Amino acid sequence: MSKLVPCMWFSGDAVEAAKFYVSLVPNSEITHIQHNVSDGPSGKEGSVLVVEFTVAGQPLVALNGGMKMEYTHAISLMIHCDDQTQVDSVWNAFLAHGAKEEQCGWLRDRWGVAWQVVPKAMFEYLSSPDKAAAARAWQAMMNMVKLDVEVLRRAFEGKSAA
Repeated sequence: MSKLVPCMWFSGDAVEAAKFYVSLVPNSEITHIQHNVSDGPSGKEGSVLVVEFTVAGQPLVALNGGMKMEYTHAISLMIHCDDQTQVDSVWNAFLAHGAKEEQCGWLRDRWGVAWQVVPKAMFEYLSSPDKAAAARAWQAMMNMVKLDVEVLRRAFEGKSAA
């Protein structure tokens, strides 16, 4: 059966990036490293060409493509976190490795890849049949950088932030 596997472009540090990504959450590992069979734009013979890995069970590929390519927000990778502890752990790991914070649970890692670090509760709040409660949670999220489960819950329930 066919699979969709996102391929991320790097300019020589695909192994370093993959090692960092697999350190973020459980069920993550490097599964295969392919080396260049001859000299080419992506590197010398024997250097790493492709790193296959999984993050939270999702297969990904890191390609050492040679030249630097810029990422945009047109595509991002989202990590669904079980709770605030996991949000904090993943968020802080990104920051400790050179990421830049952005709005609404987004950050950009040191390679320029856009990530969303989102608690599972956020999806429950936003998909609630109680549209007013969902709107309150949405509005609270729009005012955050790193998402805060407790603040989102209180907004969803219509309680003050205090």
